[in-house]
Amino acid sequence: MKVSVLIPVYNEVSTLAQVVERVMAVDVDKEVLIIDDGSTDGTWKVVQTLAARWPGVVKPLRHERNRGKGAALRTAVPHITGDVVITQDADLEYDPADYPRLLAPFASPEVQVVYGSRNLQRNPRSSWVFYWGGRLLSWLVSLLYGTRITDEATGYKAFRADLFRSLQWEADGFEFCPEVTAKILRRGIRIVEVPISYRPRTREEGKKIHWRDGIVAIWTLVRYRFLSGSRGAKGQRSRGAGE
Repeated sequence: MKVSVLIPVYNEVSTLAQVVERVMAVDVDKEVLIIDDGSTDGTWKVVQTLAARWPGVVKPLRHERNRGKGAALRTAVPHITGDVVITQDADLEYDPADYPRLLAPFASPEVQVVYGSRNLQRNPRSSWVFYWGGRLLSWLVSLLYGTRITDEATGYKAFRADLFRSLQWEADGFEFCPEVTAKILRRGIRIVEVPISYRPRTREEGKKIHWRDGIVAIWTLVRYRFLSGSRGAKGQRSRGAGE
């Protein structure tokens, strides 16, 4: 099973190399697609250095201007050659050492989607707003879509590649996450959750997601639940490619 690791990145010059080194240390057949979403801090030079260090494995893609996480992941789709896709943030909040946990359920051909849940094991908590905002989104998904999910907003989402391509999300920003969750559940596909580790960073350390993104996420979940053919929240804030 080959894994396509997608890393959308925006102004993460201080952490990107460490993240990619951790990804490369995981013993799985993989390709790493790094999508520089219009960075202005020297991140693109780091991307080019990493691509030269691991030619043919680390594949650089670039936006000339910042367009958002959803747009960056959409840019990667035509370049995916793996069987399973994992989304990886470019900061150090999520540990690639958890990849075996994310990939294990795919041993069953029935499994299509796996989410890494920060709430299925003991982890440090982010701020009160972020933590309870995430729990609210998970509760709302469970209520609206008749399922049980503990961490809808997780940055670790893994998909069969064919399913990932077929989702055709419209979101450009962070609302990518609730849109794909809604589309998966509306198809009747079960989301398998596995426990992962998590080290939250602060806004001072570069965290980009804002409480307003939570409001957009709620609206996206409601829209896709009740409005057939909804275009979701396309055009909303595209501030960053990673959380």
